[in-house]
Amino acid sequence: MKENQAVYDHDFPSFATGIVIPHGVYDEKRNQAYLTIGASKDTSEFVCDSVEYWWDIELKHHYPQAEKLVIRCDGGGSTSSRHHIVRQDFQQLSVRLGLPIQIQHYPPYCSKYNRIEHRVFPHLTRQWNGVIFTNYEIVKELAERTTTQTGLTIKAVINQNVYQTGRKANQEFLDKMNIKYESVLGKWNYTFHPQLL
Repeated sequence: MKENQAVYDHDFPSFATGIVIPHGVYDEKRNQAYLTIGASKDTSEFVCDSVEYWWDIELKHHYPQAEKLVIRCDGGGSTSSRHHIVRQDFQQLSVRLGLPIQIQHYPPYCSKYNRIEHRVFPHLTRQWNGVIFTNYEIVKELAERTTTQTGLTIKAVINQNVYQTGRKANQEFLDKMNIKYESVLGKWNYTFHPQLL
C-alpha cells in the first residue's frame, strides 16, 4: 500500500525546485488544445514562442490555406494591450511566420469570456487536482490525458527556455510599427503585417 506524502497546504515558491507556467493555444474549430509547459517566466516572448511552436508543428498543417492568424487573448499580463514589448514580439512573430497576425484582446475585466478559460483550463485543473508535481513530465502526461465528452484533446510540450522579464521595446520598432488598428476598439483589435505597409 502506498504511503501518504506530507505536503504544505499552499505553494511556497521559496521551497520549490521549479515552477510550472502553462500557456494554451486553443483551436476552437477542431476542439484541440495545445499546451506549452514553461519553466521560467510568463512573458510575451514565451507566448510568441509557444504560438510559433504549435503553428509549425501542428496548425499550419491543418490550415495550409491560412492567410492570417487570429489570436484572441487577455488584455493584461504577458499579452498586455498596453505594453509595446508585447507588440514588438508579436510583430517579430508575424515576420517569422510570414503571416499577418490579428490580435483581439478581451477588454479589462472580460477575460472570463475567453473560451480557453471555459473549454480547456477547467478540465486541466481537474486533471491536476491533488497531484504533487515532482517533475515536468507528470504535468505533461496528465495534461495529455485530459478529455471531455465533447471531444477535447490536448497535446503538450515542455519548454525549458529561460525568459527575461523587464524587456523594453526598441526604438526601431517604435518608429516602424507595421500595425493596422481597426476602426472599432482599435486599442484592443489590431493586425501586424510581416512586410511594411
